[in-house]
Amino acid sequence: MSATAPYAGPSPIRRPVAAAALLAALVSLVFGLLLAGAGPASAHAALTGSDPQDGAVVDTAPKEVTLSFSEAIAVGDDSIRVLDPSGKRADTEAEPRDLSEGSTVRYGVALHSGLPDGTYTVAWQAISADSHPISGAFTFSIGAPSETTVALSSQEVGGGPVGVVYDIARYAAYGGFVLLVGGSAFVLICWRGGASALPMQRLVVRGWLTLTAATLVMLLLRNPYTGSGKFADAFDLAGLQSVLDTKPGAALVSRLLLLGAAALFIAVLFGTYARREDEQERKDLTFGLAVGGGVVAAGIAATWAMSEHSSTGIQTSIAMPVDVAHLLAVAAWLGGLAALLVALYRTPDIGSASVRRFSAVAFGSVVVLAATGIYQSWRQVGSWSALTGTRYGQLLIIKVALIAVLLAVAWFSRRWTGRLTDASVASAGAEGTSSGAGDASSGAEEEDAAAGPEDTTPTAPDEASDDVAPERAAQLARQRAVLTATKKKRIRDADPERSGLRRSVLAEAAVAVVLLAVTTMLTSTEPGRTEEEAAGGATAATAPASAGPVNLSMPFDTGGQNGKGTVRIDIDPGRTGSNDLHVWIDGSDGEPMDVPELKLALTLESKDIGPLPVVPDRLAEGHWTASGVQIPMAGDWKFDVTVRTSDIDQVTIDKNAKIG
Repeated sequence: MSATAPYAGPSPIRRPVAAAALLAALVSLVFGLLLAGAGPASAHAALTGSDPQDGAVVDTAPKEVTLSFSEAIAVGDDSIRVLDPSGKRADTEAEPRDLSEGSTVRYGVALHSGLPDGTYTVAWQAISADSHPISGAFTFSIGAPSETTVALSSQEVGGGPVGVVYDIARYAAYGGFVLLVGGSAFVLICWRGGASALPMQRLVVRGWLTLTAATLVMLLLRNPYTGSGKFADAFDLAGLQSVLDTKPGAALVSRLLLLGAAALFIAVLFGTYARREDEQERKDLTFGLAVGGGVVAAGIAATWAMSEHSSTGIQTSIAMPVDVAHLLAVAAWLGGLAALLVALYRTPDIGSASVRRFSAVAFGSVVVLAATGIYQSWRQVGSWSALTGTRYGQLLIIKVALIAVLLAVAWFSRRWTGRLTDASVASAGAEGTSSGAGDASSGAEEEDAAAGPEDTTPTAPDEASDDVAPERAAQLARQRAVLTATKKKRIRDADPERSGLRRSVLAEAAVAVVLLAVTTMLTSTEPGRTEEEAAGGATAATAPASAGPVNLSMPFDTGGQNGKGTVRIDIDPGRTGSNDLHVWIDGSDGEPMDVPELKLALTLESKDIGPLPVVPDRLAEGHWTASGVQIPMAGDWKFDVTVRTSDIDQVTIDKNAKIG
């Protein structure tokens, strides 16, 4: 949900009812966010697996490296790079092969043959189905780990100066959309007289210009934003062509085409429509503009829905229309608030009826935003842990808190709205009309005084007096209009109800600007549900954990005579790759104990790896050892130890240890 606060009607009974309904909507939103059920969903793609896995040590060089993702991605020639310990390319540098099957998204790159032993780095970069760039890196080793000179850029894909400008353009695009759609809706629904007001026209036109400029900037920066991060690549024609072939590129081009239709709508609204005097013709044109403008506005909103979070994951056929409704409600609320603010500060003629009509529009927007916000939050968060433990969830909490602040400010706006009357405006208009002659004569006197010597200059003999009169009359008319408007503004500003409403609406607008910024950040943040899934299932993009010797002690009892004792295991260096293993068995008296048979096996249950058998050699009484024990990846490994103390007495014990 993004917006400001609504205004209730004039009735003392309706105000508490509206307030209670708004409070219920907010409570529903909060509980919907926090208690929504879990289910599979994604937005930003996440790396869910790889072969070889992160930190794995393999005996022989693989023929290819494959990466698995949580959703569809777009890849290019250098999307997956494999670098040897010296930093040279170990892959064939061909475009990654699509190995996807069914719901499994997998890509692979072939490796050169005869690769030497050592640690290899896999760096990958792609574009998620929701248009956001993603990247990461991990390592694996052939034979045994080694030192590596590979140094990857610390700049995250989509970051840097290009990312900053792109994010600013994204924010400006949302702001322009809100002003364009919300300002137009305010004129058509709430204050039709605003079509003749120049400040209202400027508001809507500036919204159109802002959205158009921001869309062009995003289209040009799309290639460097998802790739090199260099401004110079914004004018790379090949890169621009590749952008146009993607879903985000198609959405941006579609938005530009729809903005052309929006320009025609603006021309009619503030041109033909403003000049219509016949009431029936005005009604017919209002209906046509409402239908046509609604279609264009929904189309522009759909350009976001078709290329961002709602376009991927579960229930996309529901999520995309819901997102369109969400954006339109945001525009009607926030844009209407901006239009009301301009009307209250820059025009003298808006009346209480128009303010109350906006109250109804704003209240309807709250209801729509509450319903769509709950659904969207269920898709993107879905659990308490994701709400409080991820950046997306924390931003969502801030967003809900800002909405609560807006509703609190709205309470004051509703009070001022209930007191608002049109008496001051009517009085100002009456005074302006009744004093028209006086204003005219006064204006003429002022003009004569201001003219000074210039007016005393004789006119040319061929200059007819009837040519001067129309110019003079036009000047006097302009002066009368200015004086009347000034008088009306002075009386309007002295109205305490109208001044109070202006202050409260200004406060709402200030909070709404911050709220829109938080909403924009949410659109570029990995959803909490996906982040949790990636943290639980992905094995790449994390460096191997720090290593350290592992020591285990496990008592055993085979049930036979002299069948009790303790097994002690040392694993050094206790990391992925090759390790030395020592096993000591002590009897119940603490002395070394020989047993006929000792077997070990290692299992990483979280990844379904193992059991990997280990066959130690007897080194001395009660002491066994094994060298070169390969542990392929970091994790919580289970050590199964089988001890046989006689032909019939045997027991298997186990204990878990963190490796890597």
